[in-house]
Amino acid sequence: MTMTRLDPSEPRNAERAFHMNTYPRAPITVVRGEGLRVWDDQGREFLDFTSGLCVNTLGHCHPVVVEAVRAQVGTLIHATNGVYTLPQLELARLLVEHSALDKVFFCNSGAEANECAIKLARKWGRTRKGGAYEIITANTGFHGRTLGTMAATGHRHVQQDFEPLPEGFTQVEFNDLAALRDAITERTAAVLLEPIQGVNGVELATQEYLRGVRALCDEKGVLLMLDEIQSGVGRTGTLWAYEGYGIEPDVMTVAKGLGGGVAIGACLAKDAVAVFQPGDHASTFGGNPLACAAGRAVLQEVIARDLPGHARRLGERLRAGLGEIQAEPGHGITAVRGAGLWFGIEFGEGGANTVWERCLRRGMLLVRSGTGRALRVSPSLTVTEQECDRFLEVFRQAVRS
Repeated sequence: MTMTRLDPSEPRNAERAFHMNTYPRAPITVVRGEGLRVWDDQGREFLDFTSGLCVNTLGHCHPVVVEAVRAQVGTLIHATNGVYTLPQLELARLLVEHSALDKVFFCNSGAEANECAIKLARKWGRTRKGGAYEIITANTGFHGRTLGTMAATGHRHVQQDFEPLPEGFTQVEFNDLAALRDAITERTAAVLLEPIQGVNGVELATQEYLRGVRALCDEKGVLLMLDEIQSGVGRTGTLWAYEGYGIEPDVMTVAKGLGGGVAIGACLAKDAVAVFQPGDHASTFGGNPLACAAGRAVLQEVIARDLPGHARRLGERLRAGLGEIQAEPGHGITAVRGAGLWFGIEFGEGGANTVWERCLRRGMLLVRSGTGRALRVSPSLTVTEQECDRFLEVFRQAVRS
């Protein structure tokens, strides 16, 4: 069989020939990245304010990640989880020492981390709460695209072509504590929420709501599980978003930003909730030495450089600039929401797509929200003041009517 050589000038033809049709893509082919910049196959430079969907915590190809991965590739790439490996043990220790949780299970993605949390809640409910198994989530939340995490996700357009979905999930209005109270029954094992909903356009839980959820879970004897797949690892101005609310979850899931570009996920739990026994859950590639070496390097760098503090300071710079743009006439912006270096900017009908396209033409990469009404801004935590100012300049030009 002769392998067809791809013409890099025709990526859309190659995609139609070889890929399932799952991603709406920008019409550029990225071939190299460094810091907050990427270059396409035509040599054009773009400022990446997506960080690969909150993944490239330290920017593209940061030296500490490159060196960690290079050293690990030459030492040990993979081993069965039937033996111990040092990068896995060291990353688990770092996560526990720098969070309110006690035990870690490693996997490969955010959806897998949430699947682990769902299974953990069901076993905990079966063994500790009289067989309770139901999980309450928010009707605008997003937890992944496996069958289980789709059932937990509140967006109907994500679910409708894949039914029947696993049972045992109830959705309620986000930021509505009374609705949550009404939904809890004796069958409820856990509440699973994003403290900040990314796909929904960076929609924040209010302080009163999330603190109220914690108190309600304590009152009713159910678990509070927080999906920090996007909000974790310093993105919101604290190492974990829950810290900004002054609460602690019973279970927390993390992924995207942990590996700095290398695929990794983790489910963390309090000792009393970590009820798994050998054979209950597993992942062949989960916690492999390569991914854990990258995660260890990222987490150490984030902590040592106080990048959550940097995210707070630079986030305020962006917030002030966006406020100035919003005060100008003809911008089309209906709302600006955010925490740290993560913003959702909402527009009227069609505005988000128009501004996204204009930014792309001006050399700026942004992410459109799942709702289609908002743009998400999530630069790497190493962003500079000059790069923030460049974003504001491009964005101001793009939103002018």
